Amino acid sequence: MIEISVKANVDQIERSLNTFVRDQIPFATASAINSIARLVQQGEVENMRQVFRNPSPFTLRSVRMTFARKATPEATVFVMDKAAQYLIPYEYGGLHQLPGPALFNPKDIQLNAYGQLPRGIMAKLRSRSDIYIGTIKTNIGPINGVWQRLEVSRNGKQLRKRAGRGGTYDKQLGALKLLIRFGDALPVRQHLDYMKRAQDIVNRNFTREFGQALGRALATANG
Repeated sequence: MIEISVKANVDQIERSLNTFVRDQIPFATASAINSIARLVQQGEVENMRQVFRNPSPFTLRSVRMTFARKATPEATVFVMDKAAQYLIPYEYGGLHQLPGPALFNPKDIQLNAYGQLPRGIMAKLRSRSDIYIGTIKTNIGPINGVWQRLEVSRNGKQLRKRAGRGGTYDKQLGALKLLIRFGDALPVRQHLDYMKRAQDIVNRNFTREFGQALGRALATANG
């Protein structure tokens, strides 16, 4: 959540105005705050496009805002809770927030347009007879992940031995191909600088947006 006060800016401007103009301050303040909040929202979304490689629409749409009103001159730009859970490390550092106990590292499985595993893919894989999920001993050490059993069809039918096509061979399961490897959470290397970016946008745009909003308020009052 962004908490940036513009009260000091408004108070300074208000002291230099006459009574008629001062009466329009609450409306102009709310209007200016909303305009700046929209700029912050747009700036944060655009920054995500630059920091992340092809971010999903869910991530981009997670940046929302609440609007200021004349009686409550306060707007908030925030990230929805579900997205915030995995975006927080990109602001404060730390490890990737994982949806489960392990990091999914796809090896030989089709990803969606955003470079992610399709939704519900793990449930689908678990239901297939040709899939084994667990740790397999290999010549480079144990590997925990999702394996395709090349000697078994999806419905459990026994296939002709295809050991040559497997990434490894297990005495009980036969030839196996690694689809997804499970790993530990890794440190986040990218940074969003969400809070600093918001403050910079407010500082750069407040005077202009407030002046335009006050002009509109005065024009309406005189009309």
